[in-house]
Amino acid sequence: MRDPLSKTIREIKPSGIRKFFDIASEMKDVISLGVGEPDFDTPWHIRDEGIYSLERGRTFYTSNTGLKELRTEITNYLKRRIGVEYDPDKEVMVTVGGSEGIDVALRAMLDPGDEVLIPQPSYVSYEPCCILAGGVPVIIELKEENEFRLTAQELEEAITEKTKILVLPFPNNPTGAIMERSDLEAIAGLIEKHDLYVISDEIYSELTYKERHVSITQLPGMRERTVLINGFSKAYAMTGWRLGYACAPEVILKQMLKIHQFAIMCAPTTSQYAAIEALKNGDEDVAQMRDAYDQRRRFLVDAFKNMGLKCFEPYGAFYIFPSIKEFGLTSDEFAMRFVQEEHVAVVPGTAFGNCGEGFLRISYAYSIEKLRVAIGRLETFVQRLKKG
Repeated sequence: MRDPLSKTIREIKPSGIRKFFDIASEMKDVISLGVGEPDFDTPWHIRDEGIYSLERGRTFYTSNTGLKELRTEITNYLKRRIGVEYDPDKEVMVTVGGSEGIDVALRAMLDPGDEVLIPQPSYVSYEPCCILAGGVPVIIELKEENEFRLTAQELEEAITEKTKILVLPFPNNPTGAIMERSDLEAIAGLIEKHDLYVISDEIYSELTYKERHVSITQLPGMRERTVLINGFSKAYAMTGWRLGYACAPEVILKQMLKIHQFAIMCAPTTSQYAAIEALKNGDEDVAQMRDAYDQRRRFLVDAFKNMGLKCFEPYGAFYIFPSIKEFGLTSDEFAMRFVQEEHVAVVPGTAFGNCGEGFLRISYAYSIEKLRVAIGRLETFVQRLKKG
């Protein structure tokens, strides 16, 4: 029989995150610090609005772009938070999570052979989505000494005549790195000089701990070149509602909408009604969750310092990215032994790109009690490795 599968899809590796999640799910008494999902329930008033929409029989398709009221609230939110204005009728599309927005943007913008600059370590979907869209991923390896920020020099060295898009994955999963205004200003000139477009994944924009998030769309000339991706999963603890959005110039969004129409039709109606409530009345919920994450973040930074485990201080998302290079184990070996010997699951840095070798991603989207137990086990494991 003829091979029924695409050669392209065969060559794409499955997510490295799921491997350790699956191992942990089959073990007893495991503490999993591997999944990037808030441990908070969706706030009650948001859930209530979803329930109410069902009780009122609001179970039909919405427009392809999403409910007009939701798109208007998205534009109100962005104006309030980052001072950037979008037309809710022509420049906003509600998606099935931020991940769909990334996929659709790449498919709408790439021709075969176009190059996409992807800073790594970073979210696992960028590279395969680029390949599936016919693009050529070009990896920029971010460095620990730069706190995993993208520098102008690194960007300049990666650009070729075929470069079309830069993915900006900040605040960053898995490192927790952020780009401050001065960092973005340093690369904005290069983006204009080389006539590039940007896909800015800002799903963790509400979870920053040093200063308020700065979007590249706030800089002169960048809004016209950027597809802004965001959503409700992380900030509002709405992962299972599967809702995100993309904002972009009309010329780009119009083509993204075609793909969304044929592949999805529209995002879940119930989730959209809940999201309206989140944007209208959820600021206090976000602030409370952010404060809790910050407490956990500071606990882990201090714990790693006390046990002598090298780690830069992350200022975004809910991940920390300690170095384990001193132990002579690969990230995969360290993570595998750790889960087997101490029953704590973390994700090897290589799940987010080859340059993640020698690091672990530890999520602090878990209670402080779980983190204390897990860190105690990590300290025991580290001491055992040091003794040989």
